[in-house]
Amino acid sequence: MCFVEQGVDLVVPIKRLDRAKTRLRGAIGGPHAEVVLALLLDTVAAAASARGVRRVLVVCEDTRVAKEIAAELAGTGVEPVDEGGLPGLNAALQHGADLVRADDPGGVVGALQADLPALRPEDLTAAITEAGGRRAFCADRQTTGTTLLLSAPGAPLDPRFGTGSAHAHLASGAVAVRAGLATLRCDVDTAADLAEATALGLGQRTAYALAKRSTAGP
Repeated sequence: MCFVEQGVDLVVPIKRLDRAKTRLRGAIGGPHAEVVLALLLDTVAAAASARGVRRVLVVCEDTRVAKEIAAELAGTGVEPVDEGGLPGLNAALQHGADLVRADDPGGVVGALQADLPALRPEDLTAAITEAGGRRAFCADRQTTGTTLLLSAPGAPLDPRFGTGSAHAHLASGAVAVRAGLATLRCDVDTAADLAEATALGLGQRTAYALAKRSTAGP
């Protein structure tokens, strides 16, 4: 079976915008939440346009996220769902995975980080293709974290995000996708990460938000 043609359902978790990406706070001028939202929107827009992605479910607890998805990404396959006060990232991911599993018990579910503003759809498609229906993950550029986790068809997602998640996912039996895929590996937690993403080419919303912040007066 070609899993790119079958389609993968992705779950993307995001905290309240004011509490997300705290290590970026102060590294950029202007309202922090605006840039965090731009990171998310560029990520999910790229993911939704990748061949092999059928649906993108954004698990959030911030009404601003749902509002912007409805305004900017209607009809793209991106949809928000209320996190409902779940305790942490892995619980939010499991909640989203359960929701998509209810619609397609035998499908492939993936967890994608919300901070990949340089993501190119072809890199995500390449990772899905290489996984080939196996439970698989893509490590971040530091090789310690995880930017993408894919289940096997109909099997548990079993997310183990947190410190050292790449090792945790490998130890749990997931296979690592190949080297390369630079835009899928470039999550943004720090100013240095943002510089790397900028060099790869930011999505239009993040580029606009940063440009607006840099030209804003005191």
